[in-house]
Amino acid sequence: MKRWLMGAAALVALPGVGFAQDYPNRPVTMVVAAAAGGPIDVFTRIMAERMSPTLGQRVVVENVGGGGGTLGGQRVAKAEPDGYTALLGTVATHANPQLYADKPLYDPIGDFTPVALIAEIPLILIVRKEFPANTFEEFVAYAKANQGKLNYGSAGVGSAAHLGCVMLDQALGTRIQHVPYRGTGPAMQDLIAGRIDFLCDIAVTAVQSIKGGTVKGLANLSGRRSAVLPDLPTAAEKGFPSVQAYTWTALFLPKGASPVVAAKLNAAAVAAMNGPGLRDQLDSLAATLVAPERRTQTYLAGFVKSEWDKWGVAIRAGGAIPK
Repeated sequence: MKRWLMGAAALVALPGVGFAQDYPNRPVTMVVAAAAGGPIDVFTRIMAERMSPTLGQRVVVENVGGGGGTLGGQRVAKAEPDGYTALLGTVATHANPQLYADKPLYDPIGDFTPVALIAEIPLILIVRKEFPANTFEEFVAYAKANQGKLNYGSAGVGSAAHLGCVMLDQALGTRIQHVPYRGTGPAMQDLIAGRIDFLCDIAVTAVQSIKGGTVKGLANLSGRRSAVLPDLPTAAEKGFPSVQAYTWTALFLPKGASPVVAAKLNAAAVAAMNGPGLRDQLDSLAATLVAPERRTQTYLAGFVKSEWDKWGVAIRAGGAIPK
């Protein structure tokens, strides 16, 4: 009995243990590194609403746009590791910092506690309606012959759309001019107007424009076909297996978060992923939930490192690091 009491006293004395057991006792803030109204913001709000019942507290979404995702990432990386500030991370938050290797705002691997990988969303190569190519093969030939005359747009430096085109550019062995915009909307408007040549756009907005007939879809850049565009071939199918460009969503806490707290958030995220109707909601965003074995903290830790390496190869080889 005495030994048990001493053990219990030691456990209580450990920093944060009692606090972690009571977590959460107030609302949790989930930061999304994007403006309100976009597909990643919508995705975050769906997850926040579905996680709240399991946690027994509201999950409040906070939009922190700018810096191609790095300002939102920094907001959480520098937050108290008490579990009340989490990040809905993406490729933009966790690969973008390589563009600023000399002055990174945070370490995407070392400054976070991984919680759960949630979903993946493909990037789609779309071109202006009058672009002189109607297939991916024709696009490759034209791009190689006219790279000095072409340009592509993006939602901003370091956005998934930018990094996707960097990867494509590197795979083709071309150096095509990047034109960054302040969001996907303005970039899409200029593509439709013919002022830029192509985008490597997130699937949900690409699909709307393709089906509306305002742009042409030439390839799925994710490495596997998508249910929302099942007839669209992948770049990998056409001889470019290194093109594996997709964004993903994952939940992170700041470095130093309690394992108990991280496990509770993981459980809430997994419960939300297993809940009824979620897949139907995500279909409208062209997002696919990851398989159950990929939803662990351990898996996410390894996945982030592999993504860092994958995008780093394209960024360095493609000359995308600012001088």
